[in-house]
Amino acid sequence: MTELTSVTPAAAPVPRSALPAHMLYVCRENPVTAMAFVMFAFFLLSALIGPYVVPYDPLATSSAKALHPPSLAHPFGTDNLGRDVFSRVIVATRLDLVISIVAVAISFVIGSVLGAISGYRGGWVDGALNRILDTIMAFPLFVLAMGIVAALGNSVANIILATAVINIPFYARLVRAEVSIRRDAGFTLAARLAGNSDFRVLAFHIFPNSLPPMMVQVSLNLGWAILNAAGLSFIGLGVRPPTPEWGIMVAEGANYIISGEWWMALFPGLWLLLAVFTFNLLGDGLRDIVDPRRRT
Repeated sequence: MTELTSVTPAAAPVPRSALPAHMLYVCRENPVTAMAFVMFAFFLLSALIGPYVVPYDPLATSSAKALHPPSLAHPFGTDNLGRDVFSRVIVATRLDLVISIVAVAISFVIGSVLGAISGYRGGWVDGALNRILDTIMAFPLFVLAMGIVAALGNSVANIILATAVINIPFYARLVRAEVSIRRDAGFTLAARLAGNSDFRVLAFHIFPNSLPPMMVQVSLNLGWAILNAAGLSFIGLGVRPPTPEWGIMVAEGANYIISGEWWMALFPGLWLLLAVFTFNLLGDGLRDIVDPRRRT
């Protein structure tokens, strides 16, 4: 008598064509996530085409138009040099997003590599990395960013470098924890027994399962990076005037709030708030999109 044994087939990998459908499903399931993606698309569109469609040159000055309140001609009013605040706010979107995205991408890559090696190898490698991360996090992060920019000079490249350095520990420790949990899991042992190298096991089996919590951290860090760049510019260590940047514009407008020109600081600050709010809302949606367990 032949005994029939049922075998559960292994789950097939999700084809790339299913990713857009999965993204639409996530957006339909969570309207807040859909709103966050719409807001992110607005900021991304502003960064890409904003400098070409703004009604005025963001650097053009006019003493006759100085400190005009919001109107149909100037929706956000004009500043103390007669420059159109709306045009400057839109143009500044590109610079702030570039600083934020590039800095977070650098810290994501470096932190992920260091954390994955530390969590997978353990031993003295893990101990040495933890001491380095402890040293970085012993400083108040904004103060450390100020020190880096003050030492190297207040250029866009140095702002990106400083922002990346202070964000590396977040990814390194998060990946280390996720990899440490999964390095002895059943699917990891099965991948090793199948003849996969340590690099392949780490890169294609363990690391993808660590992405969901990292996506939440990425979205938070994007908002923090924008705030960090704006804060450095506000205190004079960031982007140099007259370059349009939200932090500079808020700092310039703060001097005129008492005299009644509230629009100079309000609208750049509002744009900064909306950008940080958008990135904070994106976290759950990005986590659901990259989570292999949510793909069916």
